[in-house]
Amino acid sequence: MSIESVRAYFLQHAPDIQIIETDSPTATVEQAAIVHNVEPNQIAKTLSLKVKNEVVLVVCAGEARLDNQKVKQALGSKARMLRADEVVAWTSHPVGGVCPFGIPHELRVYCDVSLQQYTEVLPAAGSVNSAVRISPNRMAELTNAQWIDICL
Repeated sequence: MSIESVRAYFLQHAPDIQIIETDSPTATVEQAAIVHNVEPNQIAKTLSLKVKNEVVLVVCAGEARLDNQKVKQALGSKARMLRADEVVAWTSHPVGGVCPFGIPHELRVYCDVSLQQYTEVLPAAGSVNSAVRISPNRMAELTNAQWIDICL
């Protein structure tokens, strides 16, 4: 269902964006960068976090790492990564295919400034072998994301 929900999302909100499906898995940043022939940081990974009692998504550059102090300052509390079963329950996407598109729950989405160094990034598209090519600003606009600085 997951890639289908992303496909339906783009059909409704951005029909010009095409989902790229590959024969090779792209579940990790390294795999995706090789398959799509881009720098690892151009892979826009989506992290599923629980902050206090709220689940949020943070999209950041592929090799970026969360800075716990920045997270606490920007989001008001420490954050924990969701377990794989929680990720699927909240996003409908499997780990390795998580993206901020086509999710069944209205979750707050944040884009880390680490993405702004690129004109095009590749977030997953709901499966472990799919992605889309999109500008960081358009991704933020489509998902009503807020730009924050929480990564190293």
